[in-house]
Amino acid sequence: MSKISIYTTAYCPYCTHAKRLLDSKNIDYLEISVDNNPELRAEMVSKSQRHTVPQIFNGDAHIGDCMEIYDFESNGKLNDLLA
Repeated sequence: MSKISIYTTAYCPYCTHAKRLLDSKNIDYLEISVDNNPELRAEMVSKSQRHTVPQIFNGDAHIGDCMEIYDFESNGKLNDLLA
């Protein structure tokens, strides 16, 4: 099972961009759709303290949202966070 998880919704372009980045790096991840699932959305908010998707985790460590992982990638730090 992948230790990277990403909370998403089907209609979110930021989710698509974040998954595209992870895919381009050949990173396996567990996608957790919060569409029509208030329990999973509440879990995401509880873990991240944020209400927006995507929210990306490495195990229990919160990495951030789409903009943050692209910033980490630009700064050469994303591989270390995903390792």
